[in-house]
Amino acid sequence: MIEGGCLCKGVRYRAGAAPLTVRACWCRFCQYIAAGNAAIGLAFPRASVTITGTMSDYATLADSGSHMHRRFCPTCGVHMFSEAEERPHLIFVRAGTLDDPSLVAPTTVIWAAHAPKWVKIDPDCVRFEGQPPPLPECLEHVR
Repeated sequence: MIEGGCLCKGVRYRAGAAPLTVRACWCRFCQYIAAGNAAIGLAFPRASVTITGTMSDYATLADSGSHMHRRFCPTCGVHMFSEAEERPHLIFVRAGTLDDPSLVAPTTVIWAAHAPKWVKIDPDCVRFEGQPPPLPECLEHVR
């Protein structure tokens, strides 16, 4: 069981499955929400994650063409989840919201071409210069 929540504890979640993948995203939007770094996201089957509390939703059209919903706590402002309308079976949870963020480490880096020049990308991670193939096809590169 993986659990986490926002800074003020107004939003909590529990994942009843292991993450499908853990990846660092360097798209420009993720750099904004991660204060200039990559956003680290854990992909879970949506049905395995339960969420309590009220969230706000910021809807965008991603560079990939996906219709994204970035969800965050309206009280403390912590960004917690991303979901694409095109992939309703998945939810991405931000690693910084885990009760124990040391449980996971990225295995994949996406949108690497958008990373600032000072970034050192772990050579052990699978690297995609832009949008990776959809899950589960993307997982074939990780194994």
